[in-house]
Amino acid sequence: MEIFLNIVSAALIAIFVQNSILERALGVNVLLYASRKRDNMLGFSAAITYTTTISAPLVWLADTFIGDFEYYRVIMPLIYVLIIGIIYILTLILIWRFFPKFFRSLKKYVHLSVFNCSVVGALFLCSQQGNDIFSYLGYGLGTGIGFLFAAYLLYTAAGRLNSPLVPAAFRGYPIMIVYVGILSLALYAFTGYTTSAV
Repeated sequence: MEIFLNIVSAALIAIFVQNSILERALGVNVLLYASRKRDNMLGFSAAITYTTTISAPLVWLADTFIGDFEYYRVIMPLIYVLIIGIIYILTLILIWRFFPKFFRSLKKYVHLSVFNCSVVGALFLCSQQGNDIFSYLGYGLGTGIGFLFAAYLLYTAAGRLNSPLVPAAFRGYPIMIVYVGILSLALYAFTGYTTSAV
């Protein structure tokens, strides 16, 4: 039960308190693309959740066994990309071999959803915040679900943000960035941040 609670608490922190999209702006460009259509949103979120959840225990192994290496922080991004790349290639080979019809529909967004800042940022978050393999797993799972949460917020607001009431110069990408900024500020206030009196 303690293991389950550790995974769930780390996932909830990654979804709401330390959402990689809304707090750190990692993968906003992919988020804007994914939130255009419901199918894209679900596909991107599933791929990101899968990649971060499978990668997180491997990052824990790397952090545990070679984390004391003097230059580990310098090569850490390369190790993360290597882990993501291996998972990506193995998964594509398995899907291509056993599910060829699914592979054809998957091709349109799998590359963008696996190799983006939100996935690599999730692994950095795991290294910074995780204590054991279960918290790493929770942060990996929570980052993918947090991406779905952020994409859903943009998807539901897209109709109103692109309405004729919005000035033409702000429609599309500019108003979405402003909206993500406002959501980020609201989420940042939700974490309990207060200014210190000088």
